[in-house]
Amino acid sequence: MPAHNPFKTALAQNKPQVGLWLSMADPYLAEAAATAEFDWLLIDGEHAPNDLRSTLTALQAVAPYPSQPVVRAVQGSTALIKQLLDIGATTLLVPMVDTAEQARALVAATRYPPQGIRGVGSAVGRVSQWSARTDYLQVADDEVCLLVQAETVTALQNLPGICAVEGVHGVFIGPADLAASMGHRGNPGHPEVQAAIEAALRTIIASGKAAGTLTSDPALARRYLDLGCTFVAVGVDVLMFVNAARRLRDQFRPDSPAETERCPSAAY
Repeated sequence: MPAHNPFKTALAQNKPQVGLWLSMADPYLAEAAATAEFDWLLIDGEHAPNDLRSTLTALQAVAPYPSQPVVRAVQGSTALIKQLLDIGATTLLVPMVDTAEQARALVAATRYPPQGIRGVGSAVGRVSQWSARTDYLQVADDEVCLLVQAETVTALQNLPGICAVEGVHGVFIGPADLAASMGHRGNPGHPEVQAAIEAALRTIIASGKAAGTLTSDPALARRYLDLGCTFVAVGVDVLMFVNAARRLRDQFRPDSPAETERCPSAAY
């Protein structure tokens, strides 16, 4: 069986991929999101309460659907990367990559010897279909798509070097952490932060690597896509839910315009 990673193929062909962040940490909701047919779904292990087993169930939940799963590790340890790959995560997003040296170490963690240091245990793993994919070891290195997050001032200073690392297939700019690193914590929309993001995206694109980011602002998402970003997440499931829930509740508060119009006495 040849190496197969539709998300990696789309990035290589420069086809824009629109995604949704999965922070609910629930496979039922992951499957529900998959029916919306986003190009990719980010299973978040850094800021959502996912562990290895819940990540596995999310991968299983979205597997029958066209949306491609991307798994964000809590951090880029060699042991964790090995586990995530073995359970079938073929596209990884690794946070807080500040240097080319870190990026090279991550590449090594995703590849089997002699090209890398990934431990060989696929025979008992989901990724090889428990050895049904008899040629998995021959195609495994090519199947992995490695995305790294540049989200600090240091990372942006080292961005050309990070982009030059062979085996890194895309670089994701993390707006929230970058804003904090630049002294604008909680304000990724600050003009200085946005200017830094756009400059970073141009650097990534010019290097020939795929550029990505996250924003819940539709206009900003379109702006990033117009700049040439290949993978952009345009929403976060848990925030979509809580914002919709709050709006619904607000419609029935005594002082809401709709409720006041329906029952004028409620204003007193």
